Amino acid sequence: MRVINLEQLKVILGNLPANPRIVASGNFATPTVLLEAANSEIAEFRLNMLGAQKGIPDREGITFETSFVGPGMRRSPRLNYVPSRLSLVPILFRDHFRPDVVFLHTSEKRHDTVSLGTEVNILPAAIEACRERGGLVIAQANPNMPYTYGDAQIYEHEIDFLIEVDEPLMSKEPTPVGDIAAEIGSRIADQVENHSTLQLGIGAIPDAVLAALVKRKGMKIWTEMFSDGVLEMYKNGALDEDQPLTASFLFGSRELYDWLHLNKSVRLLRTEKTNDPGQIAKQAKMTSINAALEVDLHDQANASFVRGEVYSGFGGSTDFIVGAMHARGGQSFMALASWHEKAQKSTIVPQLQENVTSFQHSFVATEHGLAACFGHPEKEQARNLIAIAHPDAREGLYGAARQMGLL
Repeated sequence: MRVINLEQLKVILGNLPANPRIVASGNFATPTVLLEAANSEIAEFRLNMLGAQKGIPDREGITFETSFVGPGMRRSPRLNYVPSRLSLVPILFRDHFRPDVVFLHTSEKRHDTVSLGTEVNILPAAIEACRERGGLVIAQANPNMPYTYGDAQIYEHEIDFLIEVDEPLMSKEPTPVGDIAAEIGSRIADQVENHSTLQLGIGAIPDAVLAALVKRKGMKIWTEMFSDGVLEMYKNGALDEDQPLTASFLFGSRELYDWLHLNKSVRLLRTEKTNDPGQIAKQAKMTSINAALEVDLHDQANASFVRGEVYSGFGGSTDFIVGAMHARGGQSFMALASWHEKAQKSTIVPQLQENVTSFQHSFVATEHGLAACFGHPEKEQARNLIAIAHPDAREGLYGAARQMGLL
């Protein structure tokens, strides 16, 4: 590994082959200095990030690639969406979308390593695929990035160039939980026993579930990501002290990042491990909690598309739903408010017109109750789902169910 300055970095980037594919740390670990240098020195390049945030370079000549669309790439005319479960993205890098360059946002050096900090995810696989084809791995090392353990630790010999930066990390303060989200969170939490293992997606409802679980005991975390809600569980003594918290990436407040720094009770693993349904199924009372945009009477959920256009993507919810359903004592929850306020329509629909993200959940949850789905005949599923729909939608859903032969 060679430590370089910004001017040397620009020379290196200016000598790359035409239209390189750059895989960069995503979510809230955006390597802004490296991306700004690429923007100024490379006329055309392909930028591959998961959950890209606003503020990334965005101009003609830059093609966005991703399997999980963040706000920085959403609705871009230059977006190349690559459908994939998150657990399979490393295979994309190995066999189909091989990186020429990998941009990392890391901690400062510690002995002969740096840490990927808050974003491990698919980056170890990207590094391996890049080095196999003789590409470049470039890191921006930041004293504000926490040093985390597990697969986050990267050795000097795995990095070609490192530039030292000092900039604040992107953070996300906890958002207030509204009445509907709180009601849904409470209903789900009532079904979660002590000593369960939790996976929670992103959004107000998963946050509300965690808030309702802070008085539980012996809870374990095996998840794709977590935020400040898990920190609150730790503060309240709800977590199993003998089991490490396992995730693949995370984001949240500065307090969360400070808690993570050199914290050996947290391990961040590569996504092939955290999102492996076989590994998920081995966790005690594995409980998967995710949010959807709409669910139909066949218990099919859309969490990815709005008006025919990709909004996010599969993410890891499909991996965890399958793993939880196979776990002994496991269960999966799909949660959503019963009414879409902007569109003024029910989120429980007769049949999805958008893409199906997942299907077969233990329960679908709205503020009106829990619909038991898996293990019930399709007609009973439909009745259960109509019962938790918004009252203004139930009559129409009953009529549609009759026409569909579900009643």
